[in-house]
Amino acid sequence: MPALNPPPDHKKLSAPEKDTPTFSPNNVSVIYVLGGPGAGKGTQCANLVRDYGFKHLSAGDLLRAEQDRPDSQFGNMIKEYITNGKIVPMEVTVQLLENAMTEDINSGKEGQKSRFLIDGFPRKMDQALRFESAVCPSKFTLFFDCPEDVMQERLINRGKTSGRSDDNAESIKKRFRTFVETSMPVVDYFEKEGKVVKVSAVKGPDEIYEEVKGRMGERGFEMRK
Repeated sequence: MPALNPPPDHKKLSAPEKDTPTFSPNNVSVIYVLGGPGAGKGTQCANLVRDYGFKHLSAGDLLRAEQDRPDSQFGNMIKEYITNGKIVPMEVTVQLLENAMTEDINSGKEGQKSRFLIDGFPRKMDQALRFESAVCPSKFTLFFDCPEDVMQERLINRGKTSGRSDDNAESIKKRFRTFVETSMPVVDYFEKEGKVVKVSAVKGPDEIYEEVKGRMGERGFEMRK
């Protein structure tokens, strides 16, 4: 994924305070995609991109791209946080997502509403509240529910070929613990608002996607041909 440069008026990645969100939910649909590491979020996001016309934004991919960008003032900090299984400061992640959304909307088809799947976000309550108030209120959170032992087995197998520094047993345990402690409260918060679609992620990818399609239809999302 290519590195994303901040817009000219954002010399730093800290998001400015705003009275209203940058994007209206009437014109832009945002769905958060959450699940523990190895729950299969990426696979299902690819299906939704293909069939529903979503733009897939991975918070992790954006952070890794920023980490590798030669002139990034945040690269070393991001690397340290990711390696230790910690969550990167909210301002950095939110601004990278807003930059990516702006770039996609500006290059999109005129008159067509933009759809975004934001994968692996929000991972903490402060991220959720900041994004909702400053960038765009979400439609709902698509939550892939999967036991730790299943996710660990998937990630160990993925680590054999992925080349990712955090696909190892120690980092996986840290990532899962971080998810339970910080991201589950986000799921619980949105669930109380009736804005969570929970899908069991234990079965095979095709079976899971059949359930996802049914749940998308219930929320008013039709396939785009």
